[in-house]
Amino acid sequence: MAGRVGRLIRIGQWLNGDGFADFEHAFVYVGDGDLVEAQPGGAVLEHLVDSDSRPILWSTGHILLDDEQRQAVVSAARGYLGVPYSAADYLALAAHRLHLPVSPLIKGYVADTRHMICSQLVDQCYRDAGVQLFRDGRWPGYVTPADLSNLLRS
Repeated sequence: MAGRVGRLIRIGQWLNGDGFADFEHAFVYVGDGDLVEAQPGGAVLEHLVDSDSRPILWSTGHILLDDEQRQAVVSAARGYLGVPYSAADYLALAAHRLHLPVSPLIKGYVADTRHMICSQLVDQCYRDAGVQLFRDGRWPGYVTPADLSNLLRS
């Protein structure tokens, strides 16, 4: 992710224990050149710009889906359009990482208000389709772009 927001996410991932990861954003490709991604104003449908110079790490060949699962991921992503994005998502990540006693409270707040950061949105869409991306059973709110990147590189 370019600009100041990308740098802040990169620093946040480092503070979260992910190191300086190469990827600071995640989205769900929904076909026809479109994607669903979490943005500060809420999840939006955007068109993938081919001329964008940022690298993209695709799940093709890493996450094997049948046609029904693929369609369920796309349907879930479209269902999250407009879902808000907030600082509470990052507080939940930090509290979890630091084993703070307020971690369950923040997690509960984020879950109840349906806030989602980009990587949480991606993981939740796969879960909604019945696909578990991470074997450790982590809550989607604890998934970072670096976690997704590591999954696709393994």
